Amino acid sequence: MNRPEQDLQKMVMQHLRQRGARGLVFWHTPNGVRGNRRKDHVQGAIAKGMGARAGVSDLVLLHQGRFFALELKVPGRTPTEEQLKFLEEVNAAGGFGAWCQGLDRALGILESWGVLRGKAVAA
Repeated sequence: MNRPEQDLQKMVMQHLRQRGARGLVFWHTPNGVRGNRRKDHVQGAIAKGMGARAGVSDLVLLHQGRFFALELKVPGRTPTEEQLKFLEEVNAAGGFGAWCQGLDRALGILESWGVLRGKAVAA
């Protein structure tokens, strides 16, 4: 199965693991319960009741008291309304939220936030 956004996220995660700034905490929140079985709907309802929400960014990071959220898209794709709302809320709360298309742009944003050591992308 072709999953280009998953491949993009795996590449970004590799950079974070290898080049992440000292003290950086990062994670992905797996929100996607997909399927048509009753079990899938029950699990989704349980997760929602426990605080899961639509639109949480692909990557959430914490560094030196600053909160970051990055939504990753492959070229040609754009965020959903829920994803944009989450990013707006992060920015309104004093965090740093952004979305991008492609690996180079993702790495550029992470480098500009100071959460990656070195430069992988030419300025």
